[in-house]
Amino acid sequence: MEKIRIKIQRIENKYNDIPLPEYSTEGSSGLDIRAAVDDEFILSNGKVSLVPTNLRVEIPLGYEIQVRPRSGLAANHGIGILNSPGTIDSDYRGELKIILFNFGEKDFLIKRGDRIAQIVLTKVYRAELDESGNLNNSKRAEGGFGHTGTK
Repeated sequence: MEKIRIKIQRIENKYNDIPLPEYSTEGSSGLDIRAAVDDEFILSNGKVSLVPTNLRVEIPLGYEIQVRPRSGLAANHGIGILNSPGTIDSDYRGELKIILFNFGEKDFLIKRGDRIAQIVLTKVYRAELDESGNLNNSKRAEGGFGHTGTK
């Protein structure tokens, strides 16, 4: 498996006890990223919150990091990520913050160091657009919004 080196920086020393993002298993594609909160806070049901991580990264040109929800938080508590997957561009150097939303019926407690999302490094391809007066036809044509699989 190819490995790409990513520079990572903690912003404030007071969160040095929180582990850096890490893969949970050998087969994991996402690194678990954790909440850098002073103690704990409540994400009320139906509310959105920008959760700090105390981390900045330097992503190589030609790559991005995608922010994705953790399946356990989604299935067990209704916690998701707005704009999922979120994109962290290679030229961004600000703090990584996770946009969590509580879709559940109950308030959700987030504690210092809780795993709140996963981040996945992906290759980026640049598109070159060729404006055209016509496009090749396809079997699907303009069918969409539930069109496939129906007669």
